[in-house]
Amino acid sequence: MEKICWVTAKKDMLDTDLYCITDEEHSKGRNNIEVVKEMIGAGVKIIQYREKNRKLLHKYNECLKIRVMTKEAGVAFIVNDNIDIAMLVGADGVHIGQDDLPIEKVRELVGNDMIIGLSTHSPRQAEDAVRRGADYIGVGPIYRTYTKKDVCDPVGLEYLKFVVQNISIPYVAIGGIKEHNLDEVIGRGAKCVAMVTEIVESDNIKEKIKTIKNKMKRGAL
Repeated sequence: MEKICWVTAKKDMLDTDLYCITDEEHSKGRNNIEVVKEMIGAGVKIIQYREKNRKLLHKYNECLKIRVMTKEAGVAFIVNDNIDIAMLVGADGVHIGQDDLPIEKVRELVGNDMIIGLSTHSPRQAEDAVRRGADYIGVGPIYRTYTKKDVCDPVGLEYLKFVVQNISIPYVAIGGIKEHNLDEVIGRGAKCVAMVTEIVESDNIKEKIKTIKNKMKRGAL
């Protein structure tokens, strides 16, 4: 019974339409705390902290504040890459890439209650992620993206279509997704999308999120 409870809780956290990710470099002078506050105020239910070029202490201190904010608001909080920080601040999950620690070893560290997300770029990687115990996968990059320096070439909409038809765990479409191409992604069956610059570069983050959520809702009808 206990196992069923935590599995259900994790799936509930991942049952959402918009997966937001921080990126202070593209946030028009706003810091991550300000941006996260706007995201929460707009009704976002899952937020990932991703800062590749900050010192660990800076990331830890920001994540401490964001953990308090998200917990009070009932928002799931995921930390990118830094498993140690995710554990120290009591995050809901951690997101790792193909070149990070093996997912089995991450599970040993974080236990069963924490969500583990894994970036995937091919059908083989998606199927492997399911076998190895990922709670959800990132599917992409769908389009070319410039928010990560070590990103692979776009995998396109066909890979997304494969995941929709063949993968049983939750998935998040990511990579170069903007308001103008969102219909294409929804049209291939995506129920949850991740956006970075489309959100954080917006002059009005709350209005941008509202527009995207309404567009996804119409696409799901």
